[in-house]
Amino acid sequence: MSVPSGAFIQVCHVVDNLETACARYNELFGMGPFIGGGQGVLSEHVYRGAPAEPIRIRGVFVQSGDLNIELVELVSTGPSAFHDMYPNGQQGIHHMAMFCEDYEGTRDRYVAAGMPVASEFVVSFGAQICYIDARATMGHMIELYPESEIIRGMYARARHESENWDGKQLIIPW
Repeated sequence: MSVPSGAFIQVCHVVDNLETACARYNELFGMGPFIGGGQGVLSEHVYRGAPAEPIRIRGVFVQSGDLNIELVELVSTGPSAFHDMYPNGQQGIHHMAMFCEDYEGTRDRYVAAGMPVASEFVVSFGAQICYIDARATMGHMIELYPESEIIRGMYARARHESENWDGKQLIIPW
């Protein structure tokens, strides 16, 4: 069975300290500003088919040309797709993200193709999102979004801020 096609719009890196990582990305690549920084809760979490504790993270978005980069610092320690990749606090690429016109259908096609849902949850504004475990074929997770004006707005804001950044404030809260 073939998997759905879609355009990846983001790559996410798990980092051990959000502020340090933002400074490092700015120093190495000139990226900025980073949008976000507060703690988020991914609620109604289902981990590998079973109810699980919410995932607590701190995260930012930054734009690098046409690619959005998300940096995530894990706050919670319970089972999650994040801990599947980095169980001992390591850092690295966690997932690539894409929008889906048919979220459930796309998710189910990945599952039928042998890539299970590692974590599925609801974000603060009500959108259901999941991480598909594509480590065996791609070496990382795939994040699936439903079409959402709010999420698209977050991406638009990161792009706008990067195009108009004066270099003064490295992390700008949502």
